[in-house]
Amino acid sequence: MEADSVSIWPRMEPFLLGALQVAPPSKLSLHYLRKMATYVRTRDGCFPTLGWAMWRHIACGKLQLPDDLAWLYFETFDLLTGHAPEERLEWAESLSQCSSQSQLDHQRSKLSVDTLQFLLFLYIQQLNRVSLRTSLIGEEWPSHRARSPSSSDREAKTSSQNKNWDDQAHLSFVQSHLGEMLELLVEPGQLSGSGQAIRDSQISLEAVRGLSLLLEGSGGHGRAVQPVHRLLSKGPLQAQTGYSTLSRSFPLQQLLSCLRHSLTLHPFGITACLRSGKKLAWAQQVEGAMKRAKIARNTHTAPVGSKMVLMSQVFKQTLAKDSDKLTGANIKIHRCSDAFIYLLSPLRSVSVDKCRDSTVVLGPVETSVHIHSCENVRVVCVAGRVTVAASSHCILHVLTPTRPLLLPGNTDITLGPFHTHYPCLEDHMASVGLAVVPNAWDRPLLLGAEGLVTPSLSSSSNPDSACYRLLPPAEFHSLVVPFQMEGDTCEVPGGVPPPYQGALEEKQQRIQNWQKTVMEAQLNKEQRRQFQDLVEHKFHEWLLETGHRQELDSLIPAALPSQESSNGPAGDSPRANDAKHVATRRAVEQTPMPC
Repeated sequence: MEADSVSIWPRMEPFLLGALQVAPPSKLSLHYLRKMATYVRTRDGCFPTLGWAMWRHIACGKLQLPDDLAWLYFETFDLLTGHAPEERLEWAESLSQCSSQSQLDHQRSKLSVDTLQFLLFLYIQQLNRVSLRTSLIGEEWPSHRARSPSSSDREAKTSSQNKNWDDQAHLSFVQSHLGEMLELLVEPGQLSGSGQAIRDSQISLEAVRGLSLLLEGSGGHGRAVQPVHRLLSKGPLQAQTGYSTLSRSFPLQQLLSCLRHSLTLHPFGITACLRSGKKLAWAQQVEGAMKRAKIARNTHTAPVGSKMVLMSQVFKQTLAKDSDKLTGANIKIHRCSDAFIYLLSPLRSVSVDKCRDSTVVLGPVETSVHIHSCENVRVVCVAGRVTVAASSHCILHVLTPTRPLLLPGNTDITLGPFHTHYPCLEDHMASVGLAVVPNAWDRPLLLGAEGLVTPSLSSSSNPDSACYRLLPPAEFHSLVVPFQMEGDTCEVPGGVPPPYQGALEEKQQRIQNWQKTVMEAQLNKEQRRQFQDLVEHKFHEWLLETGHRQELDSLIPAALPSQESSNGPAGDSPRANDAKHVATRRAVEQTPMPC
């Protein structure tokens, strides 16, 4: 294995899931992070792991960040950590037993993170920092050296407008800031008074392990993916980096040069997936409606942490999937409209971007669901975190242990309790470590351009403070997943909050009263026929007016085209456990209420 065959690339998940999609506070600039790097190295109890109590002291006491914001960063980093599902369930149970703020603080104090990796995590919040130059001129200055983008590059850019999904933006960020990130890992004795590395600085192997949060690579095509510190300290790169087995350290400038030479685009990123990803077959698809849709995946080749499924331009279509091909994948749903999408598998993360007039029902999402630039979209999910940005007229029915995060640019967001189930749901929740308590669906955290926003009834001082409402119980309905599956879950996990349960019971009582009234009317056969025709006519009028007719019609199974013609040679056949359809006429006849 030669040094030139070694490739190193930015890991996807820290940028995709860790970088909040909002400009960071000024106190997380490089100047302050350098001070923090020195502080944690010279204080007891801060290195090599940093507990919540010490981070809270640094964030609130030194950096003057609000307590909730300090916890938001700490909690977000912890979401990235590879905890076993059993550990997450135990943690959820411990939090659910806290009945006061002091008990909650005591429980949080048991949580700690890798200090150097947390420093790098705070640094990459600069990914979404607004650049004055870019905001004035848009993209980079034209250059005669810049190559014309290929169609795949243009698709990748279109499909990843926010930088969190853009692997080219990740590479550019690392190339531009690698030197500063390495300086954060250097011991204080190797730094000048301003926090910059002195000439001939050394960086220890233990410190470079922290860099493995952001970088990984392989020794050549087809070889296993490894953390970056293993590639740098062994094999052909050991000589190039100048690694000393005696001091277990690298010369900083030599290491920096080697890394820059070896950096490349992520081989399993969104660009590669759009170029060569495998198409995904669906159990439910209407012939002709899928021509404009683009659905691709790399789950057949990508390692854990890089698996993704991309769905774009699904239009007037119901899609349903329950498959191992989705399990543990990062999902991007992009520019879909008038669509009903059911992804009923345990997922790693989901992004819903630039969608309109659609419903998205998800299996349990281990980390985060991010909704961005959407309009009139309903999302139903159990998730580690839910984030909404730059969206309007959206309804979220969620079960989440963390406070929903509302970023700038939202209008008319409605938050409601989780209100559906499918047979495998509880098993899927357990597999990703999500429990029914604690559930913070109704306590959103508003993060504006100037920091945390305090919710208020008046929107005159800050428009973001009035961007959401809690769903009134009178508007609450349960949602029925219209597919047959195997499993034991037969009700909403954890139930629905009492006010909403009361609203459902009241609606059910009205139905029973109506049925009793009809029976007591003692209509003859002809009157019953006329009455039935009238009710069905009014019901179908309501279906058309509300758009539910399209939702029901799209559930009618159509003859699937042949596998070769629908997906080409790259397509994979639908699995036997893909969601199967049930007849919708029975549901239509039962009760004229929106599901």
